[in-house]
Amino acid sequence: MFKNLKSLFIEEVDDGSKKGQPEKPTSQGKSVKGKAEKQPTTKTDAKPSSGKASAKFMEILFKAMEDNNLDGFDYLEFKQSLKSLEKMPMDEQTRFKSAFAMAQTMNASPDGLIQTANHYLNVLKKEETKFGEALANQRTKQIGDKEQQLKEFGTEVQNKTAQIKKLTLEIEKLQKAIDRIKQDLAKASVKVESTKNDFEASYDIVVSQITKDIENMKRFLK
Repeated sequence: MFKNLKSLFIEEVDDGSKKGQPEKPTSQGKSVKGKAEKQPTTKTDAKPSSGKASAKFMEILFKAMEDNNLDGFDYLEFKQSLKSLEKMPMDEQTRFKSAFAMAQTMNASPDGLIQTANHYLNVLKKEETKFGEALANQRTKQIGDKEQQLKEFGTEVQNKTAQIKKLTLEIEKLQKAIDRIKQDLAKASVKVESTKNDFEASYDIVVSQITKDIENMKRFLK
């Protein structure tokens, strides 16, 4: 039943593509069936695709319709009749009227067919709701958690940046203190060395005088 149901809405053609799906325009303005537009691959520039029919999701929708198939002749059987007339040389209005003529033999009415078609729309609507709930859960897991993690990392970066700024200021202060101490050290070294030189000069004068006096005393005081 599932394969037949799928064939009512999607027609396989020789090149492997499927009729009934929207065509995707190329950059030259031409169209390519069943192919999504090329999307950016960079992490920051990535964008969601414009959307295309997915075999996975089509199977889910068809399976839901199959599981909720109504007994008797309903919209799906009418759709089958329309499908069988597709290759006949007739316009759409004639095809619908011809299919309905066959449906009348099964006691079908326009209102009944519309009601059963709406039944399948409601089935699909429920699938859409289920998908929305599942998507919300995935969004929480895959997006919400990462957004929270991103926020936490952002806060941590701010804290680390503040710490770096604080440490940088402290390093600058220490560096200035080091420069002052170096200057003081250089001045102190000059002062100490000058004091040493002054002492040695003074010492030499006094010692030389005493030494000279001693020599003179030895020479003159005999």
